[in-house]
Amino acid sequence: MMGLIIIGVVLVLLAVFLVAIYNNLVQLRQRVQNSWAQVDVQLKRRYDLIPNLVNAVKGYAQHEKSTLETVTQARNMAINAGNLQEQMQAENMLSSALRSLFAVAEAYPELKANTNFLQLQAELSDTESKIAFSRQFYNDTVQKFNTKIELFPNNLVAGMLGFAMVDYFTLQGEPDARQAVKVEF
Repeated sequence: MMGLIIIGVVLVLLAVFLVAIYNNLVQLRQRVQNSWAQVDVQLKRRYDLIPNLVNAVKGYAQHEKSTLETVTQARNMAINAGNLQEQMQAENMLSSALRSLFAVAEAYPELKANTNFLQLQAELSDTESKIAFSRQFYNDTVQKFNTKIELFPNNLVAGMLGFAMVDYFTLQGEPDARQAVKVEF
């Protein structure tokens, strides 16, 4: 009889332990999803600003059609990205296209003096800072989640219950692609 009680207590403790691990992993997964949603909000704000910026530049730099088309195409790719890897690639392309757009704008003094353009630049710069902050918060949350999954005995429970590592949101490529777009005139 005492043996059954000991086995029962051990099973209950094991069940409580497994439930605690599971609940902790679910909580962290939800934080990862929430932090990605915050990145997504900032990216959408960026996408909303770009058409206005392109239109402002278009009025002054009509013969820069290829640059404007590149920005628009990169924006569309970023909006339609299906997964995190595609999103990262599209964001790299969009950042590069925006840098090209601002380089073109340098050649047009009238454009640099346009208050609408200057306001859009300021808003985009602010949004880029918010994206960088949101991306950092997301990556910090992913790091906590991934670490929890890899720690013993969590790794046993995580593997059995289908918890998988999450990718970081990183910018790759040239070093200046790792920085927010800086707008300086």
